[in-house]
Amino acid sequence: MFNLISVKRKIILSFFFALLLILILNPIVVYGETNTDVYQSNVFADIANKVDNGVVKITSYVEVTPGQQMIPFANDPFFKYFFGDQMEMPDEPQIQEGYGSGFLVSKDGYIVTNEHVIHDAKKIEVTIKEMDESVKAKVVWSEFELDLAIIKVDIDEDLKPIEMGDSSRIRPGDWAIAIGNPFGFEHTVTTGVISALGRPIQIPTGDRQIRNYRNLIQTDAAINPGNSGGPLLNPEGKDVGINTAVSTQGQGIGFAIPINEVKDIVNDLKVKGEIIRPWLGISFGPINNDIKEYFNLANTQGVIISEVFEGSPAEKAGLKTYDIIKEIDEQKIEKVDDVVGIIKNKEIGDKIMLRVIRNANSEFVFAKIGKRPNKL
Repeated sequence: MFNLISVKRKIILSFFFALLLILILNPIVVYGETNTDVYQSNVFADIANKVDNGVVKITSYVEVTPGQQMIPFANDPFFKYFFGDQMEMPDEPQIQEGYGSGFLVSKDGYIVTNEHVIHDAKKIEVTIKEMDESVKAKVVWSEFELDLAIIKVDIDEDLKPIEMGDSSRIRPGDWAIAIGNPFGFEHTVTTGVISALGRPIQIPTGDRQIRNYRNLIQTDAAINPGNSGGPLLNPEGKDVGINTAVSTQGQGIGFAIPINEVKDIVNDLKVKGEIIRPWLGISFGPINNDIKEYFNLANTQGVIISEVFEGSPAEKAGLKTYDIIKEIDEQKIEKVDDVVGIIKNKEIGDKIMLRVIRNANSEFVFAKIGKRPNKL
């Protein structure tokens, strides 16, 4: 009996070590609920082949005046008096081409990209891999603050969209695949991992504005100029982000906007045929110590209005630039995301009450939520 038990133990141990050896020699990368073996088959090539026709190249044509762009004071009479014609640049507008990426999200031609890819474009053309010629596109929706845009091409055939995933499920260390057109090199595939989540960064624009990104995905998959607007994919071939920016201060650091920030907008287009978003019509930012001291505030809680859009519900209600919002509907405002969350959850036509600090006095302003224009 003793010998029989010993034999059974030896068999079990042998089986266990054989299984362990197989696992060591054949590592499996687990992603979510699926097992993706990136070592035994070329998963990345399969994904690139699967989604390639859904990635597009976007060419934007922007009208610029070289003299105004290169020499800010070229049209100033005193500048011309001192420097004469030697410093003059052509005054006639010139057309400047810009390149970026995008990806199809519907069979009937809706394309997601970055707002900065099509910003101020007079004409937009899209190159789709399976088509011989580029096609014209129109802007359906865009938002500067989110740096997101949706454009559309009208083609009498079904296109091949990329399936949208769930960016709330990704984790640092997950595989990431970026596809786009860096420096105009079409359909370039790069791979890496998700490096971090929730990264806030600020990027100045050419027209002296600042884009405030509050929730970016950081990745080491190579992203370069021209990748902007292209998809960031998971190992299931689903899009989890929109490639947006690359750090100029270090290599291997790229950023993407989570796909969940645009999914509701895409779904509205598919279901309703239009985008309906609640809107107050203000730009606003956090209160730092300098603002606190300048306006003699008790603390840094709240937000300060930096712009009131013409014709907006905010303008009609009497809100003004430099008003400091402390409460909305008796809810205390501590940071920018508080205002964003409250407005986002309102319905068109809802009435709201704001408590603001203006000229050192506390005032109440009543406003009605409106429908956000597709383009501002």
